[in-house]
Amino acid sequence: MSIRALLAREQVRFLLVGGVNTLVGYGFYALFLLFAGYLVSLYLSYAVAISIAFVLHRRFTFRVTGNVVVDFARFVGVYVISLAVNTAVLPLLVEVAGLHPLAAQAIALVITTLISYVGHKWFSFRRSASPPQPSSSASHPQVESQRP
Repeated sequence: MSIRALLAREQVRFLLVGGVNTLVGYGFYALFLLFAGYLVSLYLSYAVAISIAFVLHRRFTFRVTGNVVVDFARFVGVYVISLAVNTAVLPLLVEVAGLHPLAAQAIALVITTLISYVGHKWFSFRRSASPPQPSSSASHPQVESQRP
């Protein structure tokens, strides 16, 4: 299978953009851990990652046009859900399971990646189907006269 054929698949584009964004977000998470706690680092890294991911997913993954503000609001909404799940999972893995915050976040990323794909595909960048084009008979309906 050629690279062009692979890139024609939305799932492949999502994995590429998601991979890049995950690496960038995880890198910022690791950097912020040097100065802050793991939850503060999580929130700061999400703030950075959201900006990068929105542009890449909108233009490259889902290839949509339309109202940027609406798309961004929906996009952030999906990330808020993902962040809420991450906020619940991360302390469990760190405090209960005793994992290092970097290892815990790597595990949490698996869950949040699935959430974000479904959310972005079906909510953030979903477009309604194009309205059906009227046929020639529908555009000029015949008027029948009904006489009693």
